[in-house]
Amino acid sequence: MQLNLPTPENPMRIGTRGSPLAMAQAYETRARLAAAFEIPQAAFEIVVIKVTGDLIQDRSLKEIGGKGLFTREIEEELLAGKIDIAVHSMKDMPTIQPGGLLLDTFLPREDPRDAFVASTLSSLDQLDHNAVVGTSSLRRRAQLLHRRPDLTVVEFRGNVQTRLRKLADGVAECTFLAMAGLNRLGMENVPATPVEVTDMLPAVAQGAIGIERRAGDIDTEAMLTAIHDIPTGQRLTAERAFLLTLDGSCETPIAGLATLSGDTLHLQGEVLRPDGSEVISGHRTGPIVAGGQMGVDLASELLAQAGPHFFDWRA
Repeated sequence: MQLNLPTPENPMRIGTRGSPLAMAQAYETRARLAAAFEIPQAAFEIVVIKVTGDLIQDRSLKEIGGKGLFTREIEEELLAGKIDIAVHSMKDMPTIQPGGLLLDTFLPREDPRDAFVASTLSSLDQLDHNAVVGTSSLRRRAQLLHRRPDLTVVEFRGNVQTRLRKLADGVAECTFLAMAGLNRLGMENVPATPVEVTDMLPAVAQGAIGIERRAGDIDTEAMLTAIHDIPTGQRLTAERAFLLTLDGSCETPIAGLATLSGDTLHLQGEVLRPDGSEVISGHRTGPIVAGGQMGVDLASELLAQAGPHFFDWRA
């Protein structure tokens, strides 16, 4: 099939949020597409779109609507034909896309772990009793309080740079960021220590970049196929099936991570009460091709263990 490749005169428009991390992800997408088809990067235009999650910084994500806050306006522009593809952090993505849009391209996943960030400390265990920790993540908050119920957790909204500034200003003694974001931004100078997944299971799809497109756009589909990372897609199929099954029944902290070994996939998952008072976890191991069903099965198991009242609780 003869592709109609973009040119500097008729560029492919890449939609993204405007944060430094979002821009880095859009630049990576542009570089991979340009290299795959041996065309200049000038054949791509980065289009910055303001989203609700970035515009409202004085309230928690849960208060203003949860998932979709970092994607809705971008998807509207994609549906309207004002951009050709949209680049997203997959941990921000709802599990169901609007009609007419497809999310089936993923770049190679970065380090999915969380990072403990503090100027003089290297682990949670070194924090004093009643220390103040900053995070905007409902998952991290619950995981922290489960391990250290003495901690005081304060809201820490904003991009990576904003949260680091708040930390420097003494709003909290430490915070948590995604290792993937720090790596993609080249922020080796940040005093960050990776947290092993056995201590803090990450958010579903953390560290993965997804590229969304319009259904029926054949040229775009063919171009994206060339940069799709199959192992990342296999892992996210299991993780997002796990999340989708849980999302239908609750609004609660959720963590999940799939890993691959040969033809085998291992999936870990957990749900927590927002105050950290209870954690229910489980795992599945099986063939990669069964990843989606494994996600459904694991979520169903955790729902059954939790019972109806677990998810009625609100922070």
